[in-house]
Amino acid sequence: MSLLTILPSGKTVDAAEGMTLLAAILAADETLTHKCNGNASCGTCHVFVQEGRKGLSRIAREENERLDAMVGVGSKSRLACQAKVLGTEPIKVELLGFGSGL
Repeated sequence: MSLLTILPSGKTVDAAEGMTLLAAILAADETLTHKCNGNASCGTCHVFVQEGRKGLSRIAREENERLDAMVGVGSKSRLACQAKVLGTEPIKVELLGFGSGL
């Protein structure tokens, strides 16, 4: 279990090991657009992982290819539908205004 902090709201929730960031964010009643239902094909669930990147699964080829095709991606970028919680450390994610309904 990891403590997940969601910015900009500052809401914190417990995220179970194996749960995707998308599932944890939605379970916290936060809004995050996700048009492809978790298939890493749209990029709308793009978030910045501000802290705890080692507490998430490694980036797989499909996610990396999608991120490479997107504008506004940085070293902290992840697709919430693909990043799985490892349960090893607290995680802080920032929802981005263009894809999060903010």
